[in-house]
This record gives sequence, C-alpha cells and structure tokens, in this order.
Amino acid sequence: MIKHQYDVLIVGAGGAGLRAALEIPEGFSCAVLSKVSPTRSHTGAAQGGVGAALGNEEEDSWEWHMFDTVKGSDYLGDQDAIEIMTKDAIRAVIELEHMGMPFSRTPEGKIAQRRFGGHTRPENPNDPDSKRVAVKRSCYSADRTGHVMLHTLYENCLKQKVQFFSEYFVTDLIMSAGQRLDSSRSSGQGNVCVGLVALDIATSEVHVFHAKAVMLATGGYGRIFRITSNAHVGTGDGFAFVYNNGLPLEDMEFVQFHPTGLWKLGILISEAARGEGGILLNNKGERFMERYAPTVKDLAPRDMVSRAILTEIREGRGFKGSDGTYYVQLDVTHLPKEVIDDKLPEITGFARTYLGVEPTKEPIPVQPTAHYAMGGIPTTVDGEVIKDKKSTKVPGLYAAGEAACVSVHGGNRLGTNSLLDIIVFGRRGGKAIAKFIKDTDFAPLPNDAAERTVSTIDRIMNSKGKEKVGALRMELQEKMMEKVGIFRNEKDLKEMTSEIKSLRERYQEVSIDDKGKVFNTDLMEAIELGNLIDTAEPIIYGALVRQESRGAHSREDFPNRDDKNWLKHTLIYKTDGAPKVDYKPVSITRFQPKERKY
Repeated sequence: MIKHQYDVLIVGAGGAGLRAALEIPEGFSCAVLSKVSPTRSHTGAAQGGVGAALGNEEEDSWEWHMFDTVKGSDYLGDQDAIEIMTKDAIRAVIELEHMGMPFSRTPEGKIAQRRFGGHTRPENPNDPDSKRVAVKRSCYSADRTGHVMLHTLYENCLKQKVQFFSEYFVTDLIMSAGQRLDSSRSSGQGNVCVGLVALDIATSEVHVFHAKAVMLATGGYGRIFRITSNAHVGTGDGFAFVYNNGLPLEDMEFVQFHPTGLWKLGILISEAARGEGGILLNNKGERFMERYAPTVKDLAPRDMVSRAILTEIREGRGFKGSDGTYYVQLDVTHLPKEVIDDKLPEITGFARTYLGVEPTKEPIPVQPTAHYAMGGIPTTVDGEVIKDKKSTKVPGLYAAGEAACVSVHGGNRLGTNSLLDIIVFGRRGGKAIAKFIKDTDFAPLPNDAAERTVSTIDRIMNSKGKEKVGALRMELQEKMMEKVGIFRNEKDLKEMTSEIKSLRERYQEVSIDDKGKVFNTDLMEAIELGNLIDTAEPIIYGALVRQESRGAHSREDFPNRDDKNWLKHTLIYKTDGAPKVDYKPVSITRFQPKERKY
C-alpha cells in the first residue's frame, strides 16, 4: 500500500474540480485524481453554452436570469444560492475569456450569445410583468463549449503546476471520528474527512492519500439508466462515497432527462439546435410543442419538453424505429447551411456518423435521454459538505459541480446553468478550501483507512459467484428506465425498492474473469456497479416519498405540485434497512412560488 500526503485532494478533473484547483495558493500542495485522462472528463461533452446575462446581443439582466432559474427549478432551488450564481455569471464568463477560452464572436468581436430553453426576458424591458420572450443568454463556442472550457481550465492548471494522478480510480473517503482545531472553530467535533483511497488502474495497487481537505467533483450518475447522454465514467462514485459514510444525499429524486438524445444511443443533441431554430415534429408533421408551451414552444424547459415527447409517443404520434422503440423528429433542414456548419458542427456530425442521417436534408430521430443530477451531495454556497438539516458542516470535505447540490437547480436545471454552476461554485469551493488549509493541521489517519477498499477488491477478485457485472448492470439500467424514468407511480417505485434490495444481495455474488493486475477494467467495472446500486437507492426512495409532481419528478398518481406539503428538500441517509428520510427548508428570498407556465 502506497501513501501520499497533499494539503488538498480534488476527485475529478472536470470543470468544477479544475476551477477549484486554480484557487489553491502557492506554497500548498494540490493533487487532482481522475479515473480518465483529464481532458476526457465529461465537461467536454457539454455543447450548447454557459449562461450569463452579458447583454451582448439584446438587453438582459442577472435578475431576469435569476427569475428564470428559480421558475425553471419549479421553485425548489435555493434563491440565495441562485442569486449568487446568476450575479457572478457575468464576471465568471469574462474571467474564462481572459484565461484564453475561445468563444464564438459577434461581428463586433464580443462573446456571441444564443437562445436556450427556459431563458427569457420581459417583452417590454420597462415592464417586468409583460409577456416573457426567449432571450440570447447562452455564451457559446460553436457547439463544443464544454470541450474548450475543459481544455482552457486544464491548461491553466498545468501552468499553475497542479499535480495530476490520471487513471486513478478513487474508491472511498477516509473519515476519522475526532477533533481538528482551526481558527474558525474551537473544535470540529464528529466525523472529519482526512483523505481518500484510490486504485491505480494500471497496476491495481491501492494508494492512501492523506489530506487537510478533499473536494468531490465526480460528476453525475447517468449510467444508472439504459439511455443516457453521460460518458461511461458517470457511475455515481462521489454520491456513493458520501452515502456509504453515513452522510446524506439531497433531492436525489430529481433526475433530468434531456429531451433530445440521438434515438437508441442517447448521445446528446444540444438545445443549441432548437436555439438556432430547430423544431420538434411528431408523425403527423405537427410542431407539437405549440400545445404544451404556446409562448416559448420548442424552447420550453427540459422537463416539460421530455414529458411532451413521451406523451406524444404514448398517444400514438411517435415514429416506430427498427428496434421497436419510438422517437420524434428534430428538424433543422430549414436552417441555412452556414448555421449548421458553423454553429452546430458536432451535433450534425453525430447524426451523420451514428445514424446515417443527413441533417441538411432530413430530420434527426431523437428521444429523451438521462442527462443530469439536480440533487446530490448537500453543500453550502462555498462548497462545504453538510450533514443534516441544520447545515452542520463536515470538516475537510467539499463538493462542487454535478455531484453537489447547492441547490441552484431545484427540481429542474435550465440549459447552460451546468457549465455556470461548475465555474461559479468550483471557484467558491476552491477559495473556501484555500482559507481552510491555511488555519488547519493534518488530522491523523485511522489505522484501517483502506480496509473497506481492500476487502471489496479481495471479495471480487476471489469470488466464484455466478453473477456477472454486465448482466446485473443492464438489469439495473433497464428497470430504472422503466420504473424510475420520466413518469413514475407508487406501484413501480415500491417494486423498485424490492428490486434494488435484490440487486444489492446479488452484487455480493459478482465474479470477474480477469484475475490480473494490469489495467483490470473488469475489477473497476465491478466496483462501479456497486456505486451505481448505492446511488440508485436514494433516487428510488426519494421518488417514492415525494408525493407530488415538481420539475423533472413527475408522479402520475400525484400529478400536481404541492407547495403546502412538499416545498422542501429531501435528505436521504443509508441505513441497514430502508433509507432514513429527513427534510430541510427551501430558501425563498425574492420570488414567491407561482404556477409554472411558458
């Protein structure tokens, strides 16, 4: 077993982790661990843009952006956090420009902006109560915005000499019961985070990393579902670390399905296509979003468009594919060729490459795809992980990005707010860590720091069980898609509580064929399967207890939003039996909840 010591450890080399790393001051050591090469992190898959009310192409304000985010969240987002994010967005985007991020440009040389779902402004800017219309707020780099953002942040980290451990698979947090003195508290009582355990994928060696502070920036859990836009690394690792260490997960029932994934594959077709004028069509050739969101139509928020697509399919107005599954069409054939080639090159390239569809001549088959976790590891606005409804902090533990729940996305995230979230709260988390480590000493490592990881590896490597990783994973993904997808009901969710218990028991009998130590991806996938099962459980139980429809959580047996009983966040803790559920209030400052219409 190999030991390391760093002041700061960051798990995940996507936008949130890299942005945090840039805040660690000279004289303190910082290491970033990633199970893939940093520039393969999933931030690179974000296409359409980063939201900020720059007003470069039409009048805009951060207050309008805040209102859209609150309304888009179905009033479950914490408004104090949303105000911080939308107000800081302008500075954050200009900062990226100064770091060297190559944005698309207006003819005047300003950062170009385009329309995106759910982003609006008053039709009459002098009358805030006038009808709201779509606004150009998404700052973009063609349709590769996340890709260039990731590379820009990575290059700046290299310049700052951040240490990278690429292809290191983090398997557990190291929590220590005890006290750690620092200047902000007389003592940090209870569990403190003192490091993490990781597997070197190349050698299967177990490494123990000792630290003053750990940030989880591990991304999402899309691979819990059969159809997803997420990379294969999106296996819910960070959620599982927290859940298995007795800490809660917040609002896990809110899973965003992006309305336009490539049919069968789930590969993302960005909202940018609709922002540039693309329209959704059913098998009657109808622009069906006019029925569901008559004002903004195809640029309604994602949860509404996904439900509309599934409703069209359920009512017989979808297209039946060769594999028996159904889809609708995204039509961009009417757009000028220069728009398709210059502003949507990646999207249209995917359609050609994977489906053999020529977007300039024929519509693209699309279906909803599991895309984003609105819930996650509960944190303060400074990325500090909290462990209860009183917002008690866990000393030394931070989270940012999709793995965290601040909560700025509430029940439904608006497009472009994910890239904004990572740069705003990645930076704030990094600054909080920088302050913390200056006044904090290393707490001692427990003697059994790596015991759980070592025993898991031994069990999997030596197992003669008959269960196989691929088959169990597929069963989980199929059942989650079927019973915990876009539409949910009590019967399906109760069945899934039994299913997840059975899958957890069967997981103990998993065996792998590769018994070697060099790049044993069988072993890695087996550990990831455990993380998927652990992360699926709070999603299922959160969906079961929340007896209302809000944002992306749509209960067919409780079709209405219920502010009287459910305007609150869920906190779910792992136990030996059914998970424990608790609640904490939503922060409401400027905007009182109203019916959500577009």
